[in-house]
Amino acid sequence: MAKSVEKHWSKVEYLHETVKNPNIHVRGTHSYYSNAWSGSFEESVVRYLYGDEFSLNAWEPQWQIDQLHIGDYVCIAAEAVIMMGGNHTHRMDWFSLYPFMEHIVEAYVGKGDTHIHDGAWIGMRAMIMPGVTIGEGVVVASGAVVTRDVEPYMIVGGNPAMKIRGRFDDRTTSALLGLNIYDWPPEKIEALKPFVCSANIDALLRASDDWDSKPS
Repeated sequence: MAKSVEKHWSKVEYLHETVKNPNIHVRGTHSYYSNAWSGSFEESVVRYLYGDEFSLNAWEPQWQIDQLHIGDYVCIAAEAVIMMGGNHTHRMDWFSLYPFMEHIVEAYVGKGDTHIHDGAWIGMRAMIMPGVTIGEGVVVASGAVVTRDVEPYMIVGGNPAMKIRGRFDDRTTSALLGLNIYDWPPEKIEALKPFVCSANIDALLRASDDWDSKPS
């Protein structure tokens, strides 16, 4: 009998090691899913009607499959849901919402690809609806249902998710986006961790400039 896998908060699934679906694109090696109670990221988080292993083996997709793009340093909490391609066959502009198979192609209205950018944090049991872009450094509160794009470094919550506040003032947010922290080489991130793990933007800017000006 196969040995059961003990699950715990401190055990996470690094997406670059486990994701096999060619429609899910993971950047970098740090993004993770905290599967404390549920199945793997592909089994329980990403909800494809067309586009996962089962559907690709069961039938030929009748429309272009939406892609999921996940940046680096993304944190996804337990039981989050990311709704993906093929789940949009209930036409609200038609009299009947039922997906009759002989009209299924006409019923499908694609929402486009979904993007979760670097450094975002998706809270427990949050739901990301199809075609949404989650900006860099965004916090999605637990239980939130995100139905529209979220600007970088915002905190959103509720159903539908609404802006709660920005994480930082406009100057700091602009500076952070200009730094492109998540594109830094590993050596720079390692050296500047004390500044990244702080709230002093001026010190971070100086440290970044000092690093960049070092002789190669």
